[in-house]
Amino acid sequence: MRDRFRRRRRGLRRFLPRLVTIVLIAVLAWLGGLVYFATLIPGRVDDAGTPTDAIVVLTGGSERLHEGLRLLADGKATQLLISGVHREATLDDLLKIGAPPANLSPQTIQCCITIGYQAGNTAGNASEAAAWAAAKGVRSLRLVTADYHMPRSLLEFSLAMPEVRILPHPVFPEVVKRDEWWLWPGSASLVVSEYHKYAATRVRGWIDGILR
Repeated sequence: MRDRFRRRRRGLRRFLPRLVTIVLIAVLAWLGGLVYFATLIPGRVDDAGTPTDAIVVLTGGSERLHEGLRLLADGKATQLLISGVHREATLDDLLKIGAPPANLSPQTIQCCITIGYQAGNTAGNASEAAAWAAAKGVRSLRLVTADYHMPRSLLEFSLAMPEVRILPHPVFPEVVKRDEWWLWPGSASLVVSEYHKYAATRVRGWIDGILR
């Protein structure tokens, strides 16, 4: 009995350092991935001038709507899709939230804005936009969403429509702290959550690529 107990203790002593090493490696890998993800969050709009066939706005804030409407009014594209809209919301409701610029004509509003009601998440946004782009013959689009949401959105859209050129056009909500975000619990939680979702999307895309 004592010999068996001693063997178990020796086995446990050998196993614990390995377990600690595995946990440490996992933590370092997670931290490294988080740091890498943080570098993907844009700090500015890199290309604000190039026209595209269309603009896609992902709902989630008045800043996104306003920027998409401004881009349409400024002639950066001839079509605008607002994706992920609540089923009971109307175009008038969205215009009240988005505060369109004065140079956005009523004719443009009526002819050139499409409301997408099908999407319930970012993957759904990408699927909805891909179907809309195919129907409209869109070969390039400007993607408008929040800066912290842009890495995952770009990845989802690239997976859904690899043949379409996508220009990121981030907006920057004031509630998100960008300088030393890790010191702000709300902003840190948001970035970490997006990191996990981004990683999950990467894995899903990798698996889908293998299964094709």
